[in-house]
Amino acid sequence: MNQLESILIAHREIALLFSILCNILISIIGVIPSVFLTALNVKLFGFVGGAVVSLIGEAAGAIAAFFLYRHGFRKWINQHAARYPKAERLLHVEGKAAFLLVLSLRLLPFVPSSLVTLFAALGKMDWLSFLIASTIGKVPALLIETYSVSEVLNWSGTGKVILGALSVILLLYIWKQKRK
Repeated sequence: MNQLESILIAHREIALLFSILCNILISIIGVIPSVFLTALNVKLFGFVGGAVVSLIGEAAGAIAAFFLYRHGFRKWINQHAARYPKAERLLHVEGKAAFLLVLSLRLLPFVPSSLVTLFAALGKMDWLSFLIASTIGKVPALLIETYSVSEVLNWSGTGKVILGALSVILLLYIWKQKRK
């Protein structure tokens, strides 16, 4: 990991491209958290630069995933959606309503990004509206993520509180899962 970091520090243009490509891959896969890539971006480019690179990468990743999901899953979903009437309604939202839905879902921190992209791609939303709503919606969450990562990397008092809170949440989650 240190060798990769050294190479990326020495070649910033490669680091920029590497980050964007990794974000695209993370968005397509849909289950890998991007916080680790945000941490690398903050370390390499600083707070503002890291946030900008992360936003560009997440926007590129979201639109790449949108097109892949749209062309890869649309026919299958349309054939099987009737089995799930509530989910089927989401597939028919369009125009301003679709824009506002994607924007609001991106603002919610615990809604998986890949699900928002999947439903938008399989629905009637056009790609440009998706890109704009998705990117605007990602800004607040990404700024919070970038700030948190920056504080943890700097090992500030706030960073210690963030790590402590995340540890407690993780322990509670594990405890709750074991009780089931």
